[in-house]
Amino acid sequence: MDEMNRKRVEVLRKQYPSGCIVELVSLDDEHAPPKGTKGKVIHVDDIGTIHITWETGSTLGVVPGVDMVKRLDEEIPTK
Repeated sequence: MDEMNRKRVEVLRKQYPSGCIVELVSLDDEHAPPKGTKGKVIHVDDIGTIHITWETGSTLGVVPGVDMVKRLDEEIPTK
């Protein structure tokens, strides 16, 4: 893995740590849960796929740049 990809994976791991809650915006997979389904991040693997346990009971990875989730439990910065 080159340095650029390694840094990208590090950023994704900080953005989506294990246990954080996300909501599905879009997922390019015929087995995808419906838009709006919530899930918990299991981990981000070495190529940047975000592995999620969905509230439907399935587990399916999200590929950044192809699929999209939004994090629901982020702290809101104070001014």
